Amino acid sequence: MKIITAPEAAALLQDNTTVAFGGFGSYNGPDELLQAVADRFAQEAHPKGLTAVCGVSPGDNSKTTQQGLNRIARTGLLDTVIAGHLANPPLIAELIGTNQIAGYAIPIGVMVHLWRAIAGHKPAVITPVGLETYADPRIEGCKANQKASEQNRDIVSVITLDGNEYLSYKTFPIHACMIRATYADEDGNISMEQEGTGDYAYEIAAATHNSGGTVIVQVKEIVKRGTLNPKSVRIHHPMVDYVVKNTDPALHMQSYAFHYRPEVSGQVQVPLTSLPPMPLTNRKIIARRSALELTSGCLINLGIGMPSGISSVANEEGLAHHMTLSVESGPQGGVPIEGMGFSGAVNPEIIYNMGDVFDMYDGGILDMTFLGAAEIDQYGNVNVSKFGTRCTGPGGFINISQNTKQIFFVGTFTAGGLEEKIEDGKLIIVHEGTSKKFINRVQQITFSGHYARTHNQQVTFITERAVFKLTDNGLLLTEIAPHIDVQKDILDHMEFIPAIADNLRFMDERIFRPEKMGLA
Repeated sequence: MKIITAPEAAALLQDNTTVAFGGFGSYNGPDELLQAVADRFAQEAHPKGLTAVCGVSPGDNSKTTQQGLNRIARTGLLDTVIAGHLANPPLIAELIGTNQIAGYAIPIGVMVHLWRAIAGHKPAVITPVGLETYADPRIEGCKANQKASEQNRDIVSVITLDGNEYLSYKTFPIHACMIRATYADEDGNISMEQEGTGDYAYEIAAATHNSGGTVIVQVKEIVKRGTLNPKSVRIHHPMVDYVVKNTDPALHMQSYAFHYRPEVSGQVQVPLTSLPPMPLTNRKIIARRSALELTSGCLINLGIGMPSGISSVANEEGLAHHMTLSVESGPQGGVPIEGMGFSGAVNPEIIYNMGDVFDMYDGGILDMTFLGAAEIDQYGNVNVSKFGTRCTGPGGFINISQNTKQIFFVGTFTAGGLEEKIEDGKLIIVHEGTSKKFINRVQQITFSGHYARTHNQQVTFITERAVFKLTDNGLLLTEIAPHIDVQKDILDHMEFIPAIADNLRFMDERIFRPEKMGLA
């Protein structure tokens, strides 16, 4: 192992090679290394033609702050991006959406297992994950834009084993990687004590090293050899080629939402009563209706966005200790963080490595999951991954939704300027959203209603004014908010007519009151 500077690390990247970058959304981004790559390209026009491989690409969802992978969002520098999720660095998503670089969106659990397979010199990851979704090569084959289609590169194929269909995602060599951790000792052993997620730094390092590539690690500090607890060492020094010590704390924050919170990485525990409750908005209405589905002792996954509010309601109602809330980035237990800090959790019980998380998720360990839904069609298909030219990718959505028995898709009934308020226990629609979310056919299939029905999954759609169940005949309206008119407020804002339950009932009135619901 050799200690070098960030510019020296950037100089190691060769043109037209495949480079893996660490980081998961708001966490673990190797920003000092990424900035050095951007600076070198601005000065030398090198490296160029890179294929960037990521999981949930690091970024803060902003086009202006240049965090995470946004730093290298340059045509010429990048030729192709292969990732599990692209929304966090929106400049990358824009390059793909405008067909300036090729893009491939792979389910994040598959991406993590691909790194493991690359490390083990295996030819492919064989899994049912992605069947009947856009990942299926009979539909789109993970190709996010025309430029990817023009490459004539098929990264996934359909195979049959023992009479059952699977998808085979092909492995490929990685020539270099840039990842991030907390400490390196003088030999190059790497630990991650202050990181807030499980990440996949080990998997990337192993895949790169065993491909004959160069492993570069950005760390907060370099410590004396022998001072790291062996159980805290995540990457052993034989796999590490170069270490870069961070020189600017702004380029090594625990999360883009905060510099460092020890209760997120498990150094301390804080009283959960210190977490403020959500204000009574339509977001809380949805989270409260969702919380009514929780059962004692259950293991639950929460998706990004609207579903993350369920953790706040569970904490406010005193339910957090009666179940385990889980996010695919590694933290299990505690209270998952909302907003920019999502993917971390306050007071986690354990922070798994992400490869281990998806071993469990794919195997069906979850009792239920709550996921977002941007578009729902009459067949029960859901789109969260592509809208017009904007490609976000699925993240863990496909792995989770195809392998969990009870699935709840949550979100507002319409979008685009929707304004609502709650008064006297009533939901009042001040201004209806301009975009319908319940449409005839989704733009991209991230979740297949047909696949769910044939695998006996229980699927529910929860909004602030209506609840639907997926049946063999399509969507069934089962609940409406008090004082909501079925025709005017629901059916008139759908592109298809759902079935209506004979015993259509009102949602629990406690949901719409300012006081606690008394769920504990």
